[in-house]
Amino acid sequence: MPRRAFLRTAVFATLLPLAVGALAQAAPGLPKTLRLAMEGGYPPFSSVAPDGRIVGFDADIAAEICRRLQVSCTQVKMEFDATIPALRAKKVDAIVASMSITPERQKVVAFTDKYYQTPARVVTRADARFEATPAGLKGRRLGVQRNTIHDRFATATFKEAEIVRYSKQDDVFLDLVSGRIDATLADVVAADQGFLKTPKGQGYAFRGPSYDDPAFFGVGAGIALRQSDTALLAAMNAALAAMRADGTYKKLNDKYFSFDIYGAELKKK
Repeated sequence: MPRRAFLRTAVFATLLPLAVGALAQAAPGLPKTLRLAMEGGYPPFSSVAPDGRIVGFDADIAAEICRRLQVSCTQVKMEFDATIPALRAKKVDAIVASMSITPERQKVVAFTDKYYQTPARVVTRADARFEATPAGLKGRRLGVQRNTIHDRFATATFKEAEIVRYSKQDDVFLDLVSGRIDATLADVVAADQGFLKTPKGQGYAFRGPSYDDPAFFGVGAGIALRQSDTALLAAMNAALAAMRADGTYKKLNDKYFSFDIYGAELKKK
């Protein structure tokens, strides 16, 4: 990624809210502090609160892991496509940004076990007179978030559409409403709760099938780490497993979702 692109990202750090009485000493073999790259433009997983903190499912998962590891964590806000370069340059220590675990990314970073998994779908105006197929989107403008699994899948699948790339998914939705693009391919939960169920999403709807091809969409979203940080990887995986076992994960799940977001398929309760 060009250096100027990284410098354009809005970067700031703020303490993650940890549980009252957070322990002062990190678990053995772990750093005392962790800098977590987060995005802030991907509700309900990540959005910026009025006080500047990043909040959402990603942030809550991160805060709980930090509490269990007894480390002090800071949020570092940046654009999604700057996160891996920042991690590899040691500007941050982990990425908690709904990043899908894919073979391509695993060549350069390590991932924890998944902490959720959801498919993607196309969103259009509800009265659109075209199908969400390669033929139906031919010559139409399809918006995606840059350098994501949705970008790669759209580029490979909708080859005769004009792919329009954005730094944030929220910006894609804004241009969909303004008519600058005809459709978007996005995560079903981000599209549903971050757009369709909001006032700006009225008059829009999912169109076509769900997409979850592991070759593009991986095996779920995980926390990205440097490949050398094996102790931290093991500790985070242990924390995630404990959260699943003791019911903490379910409490966080139910705070945001009316279905089990962990599984490969959306299962209604």
